Amino acid sequence: MTERRIAVVLKGYPRLSETFIAQEILALERRGLPLEIWSLRRPTDRVFHPMHKAIRAPVSYLPEYLHTAPLRVVRGALAALGRPRLPALLAVFARDLRRDPTRSRLRRLGQALVLARELPGTVSHIHVHFLHTPASVARYAALLTGRGWSFSAHAKDIWTTPDWELTEKLHDARWGVTCTRDGRERLDGLASGRTLLAYHGLDLGRFPPAPDRDAVRDGSDPAAPLRFLCVGRLVAKKGHDDLIDALAALPAALHWRLDLIGSGERRGALEARVRERGLTDRVAFRGALAQPEVIAAMRAADLFVLPTKVGPGGDRDGLPNVLMEAASQALPILATAFGGTPEFVTDGEHGILVGPGDPAALTAALIRLAGEPALRRRLGVAARARLVRDFSEDTAVSLIAGRLRMSAGLGAGAQNGATEVPACAS
Repeated sequence: MTERRIAVVLKGYPRLSETFIAQEILALERRGLPLEIWSLRRPTDRVFHPMHKAIRAPVSYLPEYLHTAPLRVVRGALAALGRPRLPALLAVFARDLRRDPTRSRLRRLGQALVLARELPGTVSHIHVHFLHTPASVARYAALLTGRGWSFSAHAKDIWTTPDWELTEKLHDARWGVTCTRDGRERLDGLASGRTLLAYHGLDLGRFPPAPDRDAVRDGSDPAAPLRFLCVGRLVAKKGHDDLIDALAALPAALHWRLDLIGSGERRGALEARVRERGLTDRVAFRGALAQPEVIAAMRAADLFVLPTKVGPGGDRDGLPNVLMEAASQALPILATAFGGTPEFVTDGEHGILVGPGDPAALTAALIRLAGEPALRRRLGVAARARLVRDFSEDTAVSLIAGRLRMSAGLGAGAQNGATEVPACAS
């Protein structure tokens, strides 16, 4: 008998900014789950993480724009005509289209028709990452083919998707997980008890041991400036503009350098802001880098800074994975008390937290941490201890693997019914 398989639907694959998804897929494969990946768009990054090369699941790409693959779309539509569940799908889609009369909504239906036709008969369950557009495709395809589906919700999808759409998807899915208490509270407020908490896991086996952080750099020596590091896509919710303004307000006698790792739509605006503040010789835009290069930068840095905040349309981070990567290297953390960050970092214990959107508070914290190398060392050690002690990749992945096994009819695999799973994020 041919083994049943699980289709994992993603918005884009592979993506440098979604290490947590790649790590989860790899961990599920190592637990013996037979997966195949279906992506709504092709990759745009020019480099990839080593994890992506280790993943063995076959990858298929749906047409990102329907006009680029008209034959696939027509074949999907013709195949749907012979399915008994087509009227139910069209009724759901018509309700969705009335509330969201956009080309994007039509595109999701077309992608779902292609997915429904091209999914092998061996696929018995669909799991989707993100509750916005990818979940629309997965939901429509599942409804048309009679398969069950589940979801992993993360950040933007939770906070920018309309309530009506989230509510209906939560009720239609067999189960779902999300990676912060903040996000689960939002989803529980719409459909109580439908979503479990499972922090993404950090596989410490992929990271080198934390370096000895005996350096006493305090910014007083121009030959040994403090090395600040910020890693994140160059988008509004990451708060890079606040960080640049905070750095511009530092005393002239404090010597420092900042590495900004990441790419994104705001790079030009941020480079202009750096020039306007007279910081060109101190701020380096390093672009998107693969994980080994990111970890090397963390090992060389004195302080990790990530001032996330609410972005346009309510977009926000969950628990940024780079915080835990920084903790793996005992790199002290300065961040904002926002989103899921306080679920990992306790202010004054595992790092320093300030209010979001407050450059003056960032400046004050930078000055304090610059002048107290012993405090930085203590915070870095405590953050790594928190990561190792309280956040386990195995717990979260075991929960998801057990649920997927049961939903896909793969036999053995305990279904953990816990609603809170202490684990960690990469």
